Parts: sequence; C-alpha cells; structure tokens
Amino acid sequence: MRLTVKELAERLGLRYEGDGSVALSGVAALDAPVAGRGDLVFMAGPPTAKRRAALEKAAGAAAAAILPPGEAFDRLPVLRAENPQLAFVRATGIFHPPARPAAGVHPSAVVAPTARLGAGVSIGAHCVVGEEAAIGDGTVLYPLVSVHPRAAVGAGCVLHSHVSLREGVRLGDRVVLHDGVVIGADGYGYLRGEDGRHLKIPQIGTVIIEDDVEIGANSAVDRAALGATIVRRGTKIDDLVMVAHNVEIGENVLLVAQTGVAGSSTVGKNTIVSGQVGIPDHIDVGENVIIAAKTGVTNDIPSGAFVSGSPHLDMRVWRKFWAAAPQLYDLVKDVKRLKARVEELEKR
Repeated sequence: MRLTVKELAERLGLRYEGDGSVALSGVAALDAPVAGRGDLVFMAGPPTAKRRAALEKAAGAAAAAILPPGEAFDRLPVLRAENPQLAFVRATGIFHPPARPAAGVHPSAVVAPTARLGAGVSIGAHCVVGEEAAIGDGTVLYPLVSVHPRAAVGAGCVLHSHVSLREGVRLGDRVVLHDGVVIGADGYGYLRGEDGRHLKIPQIGTVIIEDDVEIGANSAVDRAALGATIVRRGTKIDDLVMVAHNVEIGENVLLVAQTGVAGSSTVGKNTIVSGQVGIPDHIDVGENVIIAAKTGVTNDIPSGAFVSGSPHLDMRVWRKFWAAAPQLYDLVKDVKRLKARVEELEKR
C-alpha cells in the first residue's frame, strides 16, 4: 500500500506539517538501520538527546515521522500526535493488514451437515466442524482447527492452526486464538473416594469468551464444573497461560505468559497480571490491580493495589523488605556478637 502523508494523516485523524504529497509505503523503527525511503518512523517518550540523534539520522532515509506536539523538526514531513506510539501502531495496521485466506471450505475439511457457516467463512485444510456447531460471518479457521459439536464462534474471529474448541463453548465476535489454544478442556476436579482413589468430578459446564479477546499460543481455558468459565470482553492473554474451571476474568485484563489462575477465582477489570504469577483457587483480585512478575498470591487483593513477592506484599513494603535483605547476614552477626557480650556481662 502507498499513501501520501496527507492521506495517512486524514486516516489517522492527525494534522501534518511539511510536504503532504510525499509518498509512504511502510514503517520502520526510529533507530532501525533498514529504514528507507517511503518509511514512516516515530519518536516515543521524552525527546532525549539519544532519540533526537536517532531522528536526525533517520531523516536521511525515512519519508516522514510521527512526533509529539512541540518537538520542532523540519527535515521531514511530520504528523503530530499526543501519543506517537499509538498513532504509529495504527499506521502499521494500515500498511500491513493481516493476511486473510479466501472464503470457502477446503476440500479436505470435514464439516458436519448440521453445522451452520456464516457468510464469507474460510475453513482451512483438515479442519473439523462438529454437529450443530456455528461459525459466524467472516470467521477464519486455519488448517487443523477442531470445532467440537455445539460450539459457537462469533463473527470476524480468527482461529489459528491446532486450536481446539470443545463441545458447547462459545466465542464472541473478533476473538483471536493463536496456535495450540484449547478452550473447554475438562477442569481439574477430583475427590478422594472411600477406597483412596481419585474420583473425577464431572465437568459439565462451559466456557464463554466475550468479544475482542485474544489468547496466545498454547494457552488453555478450562470448562466449568457447573456454570461457566468466563473471559470478559477486551481481555488479552499471553502464551502459556492457564485459566482453570469456574474462573471469571474481567474486562480489559492482561494475563502475561506462564501465569496460572486456579479454579473459582476472579480477576477484576483492567488488572495486569505479569509473567509467572500464581493465583490459587477461590481468590478474588480486585479491579485496576497490578501484580508484579513471579508473585505468589496468597489471599484476596483489593482494587487498586500493586503487589509483588511470594507471599505477596504491597509493592512499597516489598521494596523495603528487599532493600534490607542484603543487610540481614551482617545483622545476624551483630546479634550473635551482642548476645555473647550480654552473656559475658551477666557472668560478671
């Protein structure tokens, strides 16, 4: 795709300065050695000397730049944005729209006679769509996707290869599931029987994934024992994340890689759960919470909290604790020395 600076500014809703007829054909990082003629670059963050130097260097090759208001620059056409990085991301989406296969059903796919396919659906090679399953308008199933009986997929979804949707689960619109995602496997529920063996608790609930959710590769969302496991709209889940049975994840939550959320817990909207966090069962995490990486959550977390550590602590307390930790060895030695001195004085 080729657009002029003026055309791109209009599509992004930005004002521009300089020659609006300059042609743009791609994007590049500000400090990228491959930035070439036709590329759009941007400056994010405060205009430090390093970023300014990179902008000056890019001006010799790039075609235009997105800059914050007040950052003077006349060597390139400039698009002005309060958030240059956000504007650049949107521009990237314009120049590099995601690839989309043609609509239709591949000859090797197996689609049950009672399955319902919407308009413009693309079913890739070796996909399986079960009895009474429903696929919404414009949805794409890449090769080797399995949609089990009675599963429902909304409009405009993208299911990459090796995704498995188990029976009866429901996806909203514009959901993206990356390779290897499993939605609706049995929850991990067992009771010890009278003979000492583990008796499986039937997992007869479902999973509901609302609109605009994206789930990364090889992540799993288990079905509920009863009722539903729910992931609310706008939530983004990274690779290798485990969401257990009867969990409810609120709107616009970020779950980062290798996080595990155990059964019947809740995570409030707009919360950020960083990498390798463990949330045990029956825990309630409030709204607008930040949980730092590798945190071991041990009890409920109120809304607005920022926690870290294992067991988790308020971030301010955690920082004080670890600031003092390197001094603990010397403190122990001092205590031993004082103890010996006290014993000596008592003998006297």
